[in-house]
Amino acid sequence: MDCVFCRIIAGNLPALKVYEDERTLVIMDIARDVDGHMLVIPKKHVQSLHDCDPDTLAALMATAQKVARHCVNRCGYDGVNLLNASGESAGQSVAHLHLHLIPRQKGDGIDAWPPFEGARTSIQETYQRIRMT
Repeated sequence: MDCVFCRIIAGNLPALKVYEDERTLVIMDIARDVDGHMLVIPKKHVQSLHDCDPDTLAALMATAQKVARHCVNRCGYDGVNLLNASGESAGQSVAHLHLHLIPRQKGDGIDAWPPFEGARTSIQETYQRIRMT
């Protein structure tokens, strides 16, 4: 098993477990880039949002909501950022679906949104490309 998250789920690698149920696991992110940074992981191995079945995705989001509410209602945070990168071009570095959950406090100085350089095409052109009708 070469997936680091699968190895953590199997108990073969240590992790600081914040929450766990039968379908999901929440661990502290070891990057130490932001206080409270957690990863919400499905126990079922799926590579990304693109190949995740609806039931696994629903369980993942329910866990993210549960932990986010805990952070706000019990731990003194004001809100959370929930981030995901699906696919290498989006910056996904581990090929196992996961959500980054970052607890936030007013005035914490964290800018969780990447800087964007502006759209290159008109909104109408992009709309025609991506619309689903």
